[in-house]
Amino acid sequence: MPTFHLCPLLSLLLWGCPLTIRVVGEMVPGLGRNAGSPASHPQGPGPPLRSKRSWVWNQFFVIEEYAGPEPVLIGRLHTDVDRGEGRAKYLLTGEGAGSVFVIDEKTGNIHVTKSLDREEKAEYILLAQAVDKLTLRPLEPPSQFIIKVQDINDNPPVFLHPPYKATVPEMSNVGTSVIQVTASDADDPTYGNSARLVYTVLEGQPYFSVDPQTGVIRTAIPNMDRETQDEFLVVIQAKDMGGHVGGLSGSTTVTVTLTDVNDNPPKFPQNLYQFTVMEDTTPGSLIGRLRAHDPDIGENSMMSYSILDGDAGDTFTVISDSAGQDGILKVQKPLDYESRRSYTFRVEVMNTAIDPQYIRQGPFKDVTTVRVTVGDVNEPPVFSHNHYTLSVLENMPPGALVGVVQARDPDVRSSSISYSIDPDSDPEVLFSIHPEDGTVRTSRSLDREVQEEYNLIIRASETDSPSKLSHAGVVIHVLDVNDNPPTLAELYKPHVCDNAQPGQVIQTVRVKDADSESGLFSFQSPGTLSDANFTVEDNKDGSASLLVRHSGFWKSQKDIFLVPIEIKDGGDPPLTSTDTLTVSLCHCETSGAILTCHMTTGSAAGLSTPALLAILACALSLLALVSLFSLQRRHKPSPLSLCEDEDVRENIITYDDEGGGEQDTQAFDMSALQPPQTGLSGGFFHPPRMDVLPRVPHHPVPHSPQPAPVDVQRFLALRLREAEKDPTAPPYDSIQVYGFEGGGSSAGSLSSLTSSSGCTVEEEPGGEDIWEWGPHFRTLAEIYGVRGRNTSEETEN
Repeated sequence: MPTFHLCPLLSLLLWGCPLTIRVVGEMVPGLGRNAGSPASHPQGPGPPLRSKRSWVWNQFFVIEEYAGPEPVLIGRLHTDVDRGEGRAKYLLTGEGAGSVFVIDEKTGNIHVTKSLDREEKAEYILLAQAVDKLTLRPLEPPSQFIIKVQDINDNPPVFLHPPYKATVPEMSNVGTSVIQVTASDADDPTYGNSARLVYTVLEGQPYFSVDPQTGVIRTAIPNMDRETQDEFLVVIQAKDMGGHVGGLSGSTTVTVTLTDVNDNPPKFPQNLYQFTVMEDTTPGSLIGRLRAHDPDIGENSMMSYSILDGDAGDTFTVISDSAGQDGILKVQKPLDYESRRSYTFRVEVMNTAIDPQYIRQGPFKDVTTVRVTVGDVNEPPVFSHNHYTLSVLENMPPGALVGVVQARDPDVRSSSISYSIDPDSDPEVLFSIHPEDGTVRTSRSLDREVQEEYNLIIRASETDSPSKLSHAGVVIHVLDVNDNPPTLAELYKPHVCDNAQPGQVIQTVRVKDADSESGLFSFQSPGTLSDANFTVEDNKDGSASLLVRHSGFWKSQKDIFLVPIEIKDGGDPPLTSTDTLTVSLCHCETSGAILTCHMTTGSAAGLSTPALLAILACALSLLALVSLFSLQRRHKPSPLSLCEDEDVRENIITYDDEGGGEQDTQAFDMSALQPPQTGLSGGFFHPPRMDVLPRVPHHPVPHSPQPAPVDVQRFLALRLREAEKDPTAPPYDSIQVYGFEGGGSSAGSLSSLTSSSGCTVEEEPGGEDIWEWGPHFRTLAEIYGVRGRNTSEETEN
């Protein structure tokens, strides 16, 4: 049977490991003979056979950090297949094979080549195998074994997060938890006491203690006062081997800070505070500060101050500053040395936040006395009122009385007062003031319509001390008198239609009056100046209506009517004015829409200077334009004409080639013959011209089909009727040239294209045939056939 042998020396180092251990294993299916094992048997048809394993193993333990002068022999591999013939070769693979662990291929001895550290690697898994030296065929199946590194106490405890900082409220009870510290040991906690730690306090006693097993630090004495000592340094030690002698240790520091609690009341360091303030100190000014002492910090030291009692009243106030430490004493009302020279009152201070747990150490407040002395100063004069409101009528002569202002010297030894007006408030010197009695008068006549209100600043100074000045505002209202006649509110532009009916309102006018109180206005037409065509009706609401008195304006030869209106206000005394309305006559539709007017209507008024300049500029521009056209026409060469004696008034255009007939639609633009559509009538009351196209939508009139055979008389009558019904047909005369000759005409060709192009026009024969067409063509026959007919008669005679 194969055995595994350990060297006698190594057996002393590996505790509990026997020298020889027999292990019977199970053959892995599929190996057997194919694996080259001599102990394997072929499988028959019966049940599978079990074979004894040739390897004998055990778990090995190597002491960490063991080192010798030479590699240390761990053990030996041997198989019973090896009969000392040198045929077997031993192989070792796995973790650390060849570097940490080496094997002798011939003998199977395993050695460790260097010192091992369990904290780096606790165990190694290796694979051993015996093969044929020549063929390298396995002699035995490979087997796995483990080499474990045996721990020794070679690592001291280490704290995880040093240094530590912790806080605990002052005055805490004994046993109050502060913080927990934890240390770790890299040694094997499952083997011996190498990783068993015990905590102790090296520094910080008798104030703190530590739990030896958990490392929780607690307070050891009661009533630790932050105001006495606010910080402690505690040193904690962790020792392995259960704290026994020979164990390794580590330490850390813990800084413990005592947090504040409100366990101290505020105290005034003085029983009496004295301040001096001058009587001219403005309200809101600082007098001084009160400071109480509170040994606590933060929110627990914040204090509030208040006045308890005394003769301070509402003259003074005390508030806490932004830090909540000092009491700020301020003046709340004006002081007067002549009325009162000192004040005495009590001030209380107390904590704003009180902890009920420490209320027994109260009360958390204190009281002190404050005395304020008022100092005398030379004060400026004081007006009887800060603001004065005075009034005066407009148009009053200079020197009119406006009002009186008064000031006095508040000092014990009073001085006389001198008055003056600040020149910046009265730059035009419209007012004056008596320097001794303060009487305000006008220096000029005032007009309310120019300015209704004046703001003056009156100065009062002591005669003995001119630098002591005081000021008072004076508002002077200028009262209105009825000194402005009423006028029309705006420039009205009335018009009347030629079809206006009696009683029709053509314009409503309103009135404006520069005076403030003129009452209601009345309107009427002056008897001697009134126009018989119009009448004015008072609406009794400050407005009037212009009405038409009779109809028939279309018969009038006048285009403009002047209508005077007399306006009277309700002032005392009443004022009257007369305005004239310029009414234009317009041609209107029955609905009242204006068609034409001769001029822009409006009230009679003169042109302003800018308007005259604009008209002059336009006239000059037109004159320059006309001059330019004249010069251009003068230098333009005269057009060539075929006949020198041609009448210049005729609009004849001569062409040397024939027209295209009906197919030439672009021969001549008939729109050039149409006059511009001005929309103006021939006269003021004459109907519009009918030689322009009517402004109505175009609806083409269908043409009646031309009957066959052609009847010229009926054809022309039909076309005339269609033209009369068509609203878009041009009513003006026009020339239409036809280049298409009809067939079968007994009259022959009427075209002038075959006539001579010279100045002398020759009559062509054949015109007498037109007489045969009927009486409707007599005019045409006279044009073309008179000369030919007379000639033939003379020849016959």
